[in-house]
Amino acid sequence: MIINILDNVEVNLENGHKYATRDIVCGENIVKYGNPIGHATSDIKCGDHVHTHNMSTNLSSEIEYDFKGDFTSNVRTDSERTFLGYLRENGDVGIRNEVWIINTVGCVNKVAKRLADLTGAYHFEHPYGCSQLGDDHRATQRILAALVNHPNAAGVLVLGLGCENNNIDEFKTVIGEYNEKRVRFLNVQDVDDEIEIGVRIINELMEYRDSFTPTPVSISKLRIGLKCGGSDGFSGISANPLVGRFADRIIAEGGSCLLTEVPEMFGAEHLLMDRSASREVFEKNVNMINGFKKYFSSHNQPIYENPSPGNKAGGITTLEEKSLGCVQKGGSKAVVDVLEYGERVKKNGLSLINGPGNDMVAITNLAAAGAQLILFTTGRGTPLGGPVPTVKISTNSTLAEKKRAWIDFDSSPVLSGEDLDSKFFEYVIDVAEGRQTRNEENGYREIAIFKNGITL
Repeated sequence: MIINILDNVEVNLENGHKYATRDIVCGENIVKYGNPIGHATSDIKCGDHVHTHNMSTNLSSEIEYDFKGDFTSNVRTDSERTFLGYLRENGDVGIRNEVWIINTVGCVNKVAKRLADLTGAYHFEHPYGCSQLGDDHRATQRILAALVNHPNAAGVLVLGLGCENNNIDEFKTVIGEYNEKRVRFLNVQDVDDEIEIGVRIINELMEYRDSFTPTPVSISKLRIGLKCGGSDGFSGISANPLVGRFADRIIAEGGSCLLTEVPEMFGAEHLLMDRSASREVFEKNVNMINGFKKYFSSHNQPIYENPSPGNKAGGITTLEEKSLGCVQKGGSKAVVDVLEYGERVKKNGLSLINGPGNDMVAITNLAAAGAQLILFTTGRGTPLGGPVPTVKISTNSTLAEKKRAWIDFDSSPVLSGEDLDSKFFEYVIDVAEGRQTRNEENGYREIAIFKNGITL
């Protein structure tokens, strides 16, 4: 079965690859999603396979962007729709009521694991917190502090070693104000038996956790992370537009959505810039895009070395094609803010977050920004999950059937014209009210912290 998706190519529903709908001459643009996704490098006959052997990117390193004026979109702040969440003492809302162990340094990873195994708390291993300098050190602190302050955690044990750069006394200044009932601290060098004391502290945190019960709160309190990984030729046709329509609805009801993966905006960044709510947001977006290009160049790496082998096997040929599909997760509402890596969301609406596309780094970045859950579209499949519920949405039925233990929601009926918007919306609300995702059922919870500089 073939689906025509605009202009001079169509997509085969069996393999996600592109085929020409008419003759295309060498040098002519290949158009998909209504935008050029590259150009023909040889003459292409009607019906021919269009891929890396006869097509190449149009992208170059230097692009000038023009501000098109303030973009506005209708957003309600008085939504009557509610869900059952956990209202914290500071006004934040969690969709889970858990106890987390956040270690200041990788040296105590296995202590954290033992404590988690003994108590049922959750821990997140990482290798950092010491021997880092400058921006890397500060980025590690921001990410870990954001997780300490995350509303899905009713209680947190901050576990330190005692001699690390990110020692507890210094780390407290990054965490900011905290509730002493909710956040506890333990330096393992300071005590005789860190396991015994750690278990006791976690048990006390669990007693505090049990003081919270589900309460009806407005869906405007939802903060949803948007992510794709292992994209294929269907991503921009099924799963990503489905998520984009969900994002529009949540934002229209006063909620927030968060979009990252900056290198996977290259080639489609103009669409996001055109939706800037103000010139200030536009300038921040331009600086984010150009800054990430300079990051690639500073390491003498090609800016557009993307898509991955898995993307290409799934039918994606160029970065423009990948990006034009990727940004559809962000829907059509105004971009209200652009955040730095590790920065917490400030405004309701759609915010962009500086950071790479790497799956583990990106889902950690989204959680640190305040996302209570993450919508993760995929055409190739992945088992990983973040510290928050990570909903895997398949772009095609083959993946959904093959990897039932990974996939939460199959968007492939969209390809046959089925309207899944309401069904998907209610599914996400169910997750917000406690329905377990596959990553939660499997116990797959991970974090990864972006590193750029020197390690001592």
